[in-house]
Amino acid sequence: MKLDLNDIIKEPVVSEKSTDLASKQKFVFKVHKFANKPMVKKALESLYDVKVDKCNIINLKGKEIRTKQGGYSYTYGYKKVVVTLKEGQFDFFETNQ
Repeated sequence: MKLDLNDIIKEPVVSEKSTDLASKQKFVFKVHKFANKPMVKKALESLYDVKVDKCNIINLKGKEIRTKQGGYSYTYGYKKVVVTLKEGQFDFFETNQ
């Protein structure tokens, strides 16, 4: 499947763990479910003018949740990527170091 560079990166993941990783030049993003490591690397390097050192992709599955009526529903799964930038690169989130 051919994806546009703007469609690959969906949104940044902002959590306590991801902000701690930002101080180590690692940033977390939600990505398209068909995206792979070379696609993510190319998209980040062209959109943000940074040099990516490595990408780690995590595929999170949806979970079964219980409803009020006693039935079951499902949350959606998604794919996220932890990107490590080379030293001295742009800081996506402002972190206090």
